[in-house]
Amino acid sequence: MNHYETVFILNPVLSEAQVKETVSKFEDYLTAKGASFVSKEDWGLKKLAYEIQNKKSGFYTLFEFNAPADVLIGFETEFRRDERVMRFLTVSLDKHAISWAERRREKLKSKAN
Repeated sequence: MNHYETVFILNPVLSEAQVKETVSKFEDYLTAKGASFVSKEDWGLKKLAYEIQNKKSGFYTLFEFNAPADVLIGFETEFRRDERVMRFLTVSLDKHAISWAERRREKLKSKAN
């Protein structure tokens, strides 16, 4: 199992319920294929650095998960098929990126408490 991180941007015209439904669709896809989640972060509505599809903002979500390499092809195909997704990026994390992500999560937990 490889360690991955995916960030995706959803269309800003979606309602809160539609955003949750879309995020859960991708979560369910990964869990059905045998992936295990390390963390999931909802970053909310953020302004984009440049316009995408004539939109100036989007709903950001981050998934950090462990999955077999063959799962990614189908996962990214699902992103391309869904018209609600404006952009996505999946990267494989090495040991240094994993430790950085753990420190970032701990920092977020301490801020929340």
